[in-house]
Amino acid sequence: MIREELSEVPEYVPGKSVEEIKRAYGLKRVVKLASNENPYGASPKVFEVVKNFRDFHVYPPKNPVELKERISEYVNFPEEMIVVGDGLDGVLENVFKMFVSKGDTVAIPIPTFPYYEILAKIYGARIKFLRRNENFETIEFDEKAKLTIICSPNNPTGNVENFEFVREVAESVKGVVFIDEAYAEFTEKRLTKLAEYENVIVGRTFSKAFGLANLRVGYAIMNENFAKEYMKVCPPFPISTLAILAAITALDDIEYVKRTVEKIVTERNRLEKALGKYFEVYPSEANFVYVEAENSDSVCYELERRGVIVRNLKNFRGVRNGIRISVGKPEENDFLLKTLEEIF
Repeated sequence: MIREELSEVPEYVPGKSVEEIKRAYGLKRVVKLASNENPYGASPKVFEVVKNFRDFHVYPPKNPVELKERISEYVNFPEEMIVVGDGLDGVLENVFKMFVSKGDTVAIPIPTFPYYEILAKIYGARIKFLRRNENFETIEFDEKAKLTIICSPNNPTGNVENFEFVREVAESVKGVVFIDEAYAEFTEKRLTKLAEYENVIVGRTFSKAFGLANLRVGYAIMNENFAKEYMKVCPPFPISTLAILAAITALDDIEYVKRTVEKIVTERNRLEKALGKYFEVYPSEANFVYVEAENSDSVCYELERRGVIVRNLKNFRGVRNGIRISVGKPEENDFLLKTLEEIF
């Protein structure tokens, strides 16, 4: 009775948890540098707001107007163009509900975030994998694709896409272009302005720079007609009141976000230089560093058993011997580098 399409769908496997590695190797200290989380967490003001929350018995609003107003001010697009969802993954799934029917073509540059391919297979789409150059920039597109997905900065490679090329894609394809800007706060080279095109949707999240990954708050900028249709496919209560309050408060303390981003970028630059001793390192505009090593499986294993979790990318289509290393606090990055010195 299960849909035939699911036979082709792989389960999404997240990075390993601290508890899992502690149990596996009997360790007391484990540093997690695998899931691109903000090591500094959310603004302290968020904790003050959520600790007083009591309305767990009350349903959240379907349309969180105040949050949308605040996001509108933050991204400088009209409130009517803002939609929210259960994390950026939830937003993207709603976009698939809106546009993708069985047999439609979904174009995906690889390597990139595997969940795009998973969703395409769930909805029975034909997948066109797009080529990248040696710097991982996308270099082709499919004019007939119903949906084209572009991640910038790209996960897992950390590069940003060429603005003029993505503009060309938007102007040339007959379908919709979804730009995943989950890591936009970590770069000045953003594609957000392209949301001015009627067929472009730009997705963002509070999970990374804002440190709210556990609360699952995503949003997108899309033309007003799309936004109205989005409400039809959105679940009745997409995000909790607790998450709404946290996101609004995080936007109220944007200076905190800027300070943590500066710290992460500084450490990212330090890691890129230091990791060159052991790997081929690619420049990043995100909160992680992508490296390649001939013995990547062995390196990931040796790091894990010494208490450092990184992301082995062997299950990412189009990646060979790749490792993604999230940027931690200085002391966490020092532990990583000390451990690599021991291994090598």
